[in-house]
Amino acid sequence: MQPLPRTNLAETAAESIRAEIRSSRWVVGERLPNEAALSTMLSVSRGTIREAVRVLVSQGYLETRQGSGTYLKSSIEAPVAFDMARRSSLRDRFEARCALDVEGARLAALRHTPDIISELRALLLARGNSRGPQDTDFVARDLAFHRAVIAASGNRAMIDLYAFFSASIQETIEATIGDEVPEPDMQAHVEIVDAIESGDPDLADAAVRRFMSPVLAALDRSLFS
Repeated sequence: MQPLPRTNLAETAAESIRAEIRSSRWVVGERLPNEAALSTMLSVSRGTIREAVRVLVSQGYLETRQGSGTYLKSSIEAPVAFDMARRSSLRDRFEARCALDVEGARLAALRHTPDIISELRALLLARGNSRGPQDTDFVARDLAFHRAVIAASGNRAMIDLYAFFSASIQETIEATIGDEVPEPDMQAHVEIVDAIESGDPDLADAAVRRFMSPVLAALDRSLFS
């Protein structure tokens, strides 16, 4: 890959990586070079690479796996509808996320195993609490937990849909560590796992809705203020 001109760097970096994907530089399932290596290849900052990867994740090309790296998911762009969803309001995206999280938790309550509950609690422990904007890994840790809840549903289509929507979901998480909306606390997360472990889908449903309620209420106040 050739160094990039220093204009519109994130999108230019994304396009350069897309071109390499289309040329079959990597096969589906293969791990891409790490952030530092891509930064050197394209002569841009690691932050620019990070943003370019987020774009390609949202388009369905790439998948990021916490602690493992970035992998080629598809050489074909995801449907335009998913990219359009990212342009909707924050309120709309939280509502869509709530719908996915609620149904994922309901199914997880019916299908979980002791190992799944142990994994969810371990991910929560790793997530911890946000230390604010300087906690650069918090979004990934939080997303890893919520993706694991969806994975526990055992519904392949829902898992894939959540993966396609993951860039938008990351943005909703980022909003909770700024000043836009309140961040659901650790207890709210624990209650979701407890409800899943109970095996009662209605309890799991209610736990997720309680989790989302303060966020949606805050967005409604800002909308009408």
